[in-house]
Amino acid sequence: MKRQGPFIILLSILLLNNLILSGQKQKPKNESWYDEKPIHFGFSLGFNAMDFDITPSQKYYQTDSLYPEVSILNPGINIQIVTDLRPADHFDIRFLPGVSFGQRVIRFYKNRKLVNDQQRLESSFLEFPLLLKYKGDRLNNVRPYVIGGLNYRYDLAGKKEFDDSKPIYIRIKRPDLYYEFGAGLDFYLTYFKLSVELKMSNGFGNVLVKEAAPGHPEYYNSIEKIKSQIWILAFHFE
Repeated sequence: MKRQGPFIILLSILLLNNLILSGQKQKPKNESWYDEKPIHFGFSLGFNAMDFDITPSQKYYQTDSLYPEVSILNPGINIQIVTDLRPADHFDIRFLPGVSFGQRVIRFYKNRKLVNDQQRLESSFLEFPLLLKYKGDRLNNVRPYVIGGLNYRYDLAGKKEFDDSKPIYIRIKRPDLYYEFGAGLDFYLTYFKLSVELKMSNGFGNVLVKEAAPGHPEYYNSIEKIKSQIWILAFHFE
């Protein structure tokens, strides 16, 4: 249910777009000179929920029954600068460099009983998303859109070595490339445009560092690979 929930939210936004546009009557439009320029700027604030898609090691699981899972999602924040290039009426190319902060907790179970919930992996990302935005027709002061593209992230909080003072037995790589897609609504206000956007970001690579913690190899051995997943609810001000 944890992984299905965001998909349901995204589908709900797309359906809500259609309902809003079909149910509105024609009203005076707010001027959008900032949106009609070839290039314009803004900033973005958002919230994220970072997750891992973990593939357990089947060979090790059969012999030791140690099973890894991320069962609880913790909220984080995103801060970005918006650069928007408009090559056509319905298309924008968007570059949103920024930072994001969050954390993920891997829990380990043995024979269906929780044995370790202290594997808290914090992330402080530098991120450089390059996205293509397709905009629908504007009705009154609302315009729906879909968005997708690539995002390179570098985790400043990634550890080079295990810290003997902390009981963390898993390390993740610092760089990763993500593909992103989502949908949102542009609201044209009097002096600026507010966009509300829900987006999913999936990492391409296995971010598990191939090194077991000294004295605790069972945690690394229980995992075959880890891929990163991030859900983002963003508010763009342009």
